[in-house]
Amino acid sequence: MIKLIVGTQWGDEGKGRAAHFESKNASIVVRSTGGNNAGHTVVANGKKYAMHLLPSAIIRDGVTSIIAPGVVIDPEVLISEIDEMDKAGIKITKDRLKISERAHLILPHHKMLDNLYEELKENKVGTTKRGIGPCYAEKCNRSGLRMFDLVDRTNLKNKLEGSLKIANALFREFGYDEISIESEYELCLNSAKRLEPFICDTQSILMEANEKGENIIVEGAQALYLDLDHGDYPYVTSSNPNASGIASGAGIGPSKVDEVIGVLKAYSSRVGEGPFTTEQKNEIGDTIRELGHEYGTTTGRPRRCGWLDLVMIKNACFINGLTSLCVNHMDTIGKLGEIKVCVGYEYKGNKITYIPIDRENCKPIYETFEGWEVNNNMTSFDMLPENAKKYINFIEDYTKVKVKYIGIGADEKQTIVK
Repeated sequence: MIKLIVGTQWGDEGKGRAAHFESKNASIVVRSTGGNNAGHTVVANGKKYAMHLLPSAIIRDGVTSIIAPGVVIDPEVLISEIDEMDKAGIKITKDRLKISERAHLILPHHKMLDNLYEELKENKVGTTKRGIGPCYAEKCNRSGLRMFDLVDRTNLKNKLEGSLKIANALFREFGYDEISIESEYELCLNSAKRLEPFICDTQSILMEANEKGENIIVEGAQALYLDLDHGDYPYVTSSNPNASGIASGAGIGPSKVDEVIGVLKAYSSRVGEGPFTTEQKNEIGDTIRELGHEYGTTTGRPRRCGWLDLVMIKNACFINGLTSLCVNHMDTIGKLGEIKVCVGYEYKGNKITYIPIDRENCKPIYETFEGWEVNNNMTSFDMLPENAKKYINFIEDYTKVKVKYIGIGADEKQTIVK
């Protein structure tokens, strides 16, 4: 069975937690899109693990973690993560981690280009400046380097020269220091020493596992409204983190997918610029941020916070083809005495329940709910307070998709299966 786990908002919904929870019965977990601009935080057995490139299941024994072709990899960051796992007592072996030879490399010139592009833009996007966009652009320009080039280094220097020729021309034009081929070549050689044992053809591994009927989890990075095509362009990422995109990034055809789980928070949060119809730039937003510990795993930036927007979620259900939902942070939002949920927009004098391309001109239409308190003794849906059950049932009725999991705390053990 193949399950996809995708974000339905702007990321940070708890996809890593959901993927790790699902991986209990899986043999393979795949990270398939994005780069280290994303971050997963998993709390297991009371211990917190922060990951940016490694799949969330890397901490689970007996599960193979795959970094797929759709991912862009900063080798220095990946090596650092492997070292951190080693310090935490998790030995990363070549059986535990597989890296696709087709995945593209993020190098120092990509990060410098990212900074330059953001500096030149009149309207800032709020990029993490990790080099993700320029790496994907180079990939599309057919001049990028892949993990395979760390294994077969025959033309490595020539390829680096081609990439740096364009980058250095821009750096000269705008007064940046040029990057030498030798420095990036040296970085690649040093990275190869550490990463070569993990680099392989991941497609054959997935095909064989699927033929054997093994369980495969594909965890998405970011979320639908950061999608290059379906998100709040230009305030988006540089890949397609929708269900079709993450399946493609992993190398899995649509008819092979058995289940698509959409993850959301019981409220909304966003990092960086872009429209946010239900944002609360007030004490409510501050309270949600502190209760939910809404600070970026990758950047540490405080997240913008606001009410749940069900127009967004229903749209995400259709585009992603969701078969079920996972609602996290039910413990957080319940602590507010009065809770609002967006069920439509006022747009150009009309009430609508779709997302227009200029959604910054929308005003939210709310329904109001009363809060609740949960505790660790609540292990089933029936044990939840009535107000919490009403909230979950309303989400199901509005989206027409069943809620499968309910998160009532940070640890994966604090998950209710409905």
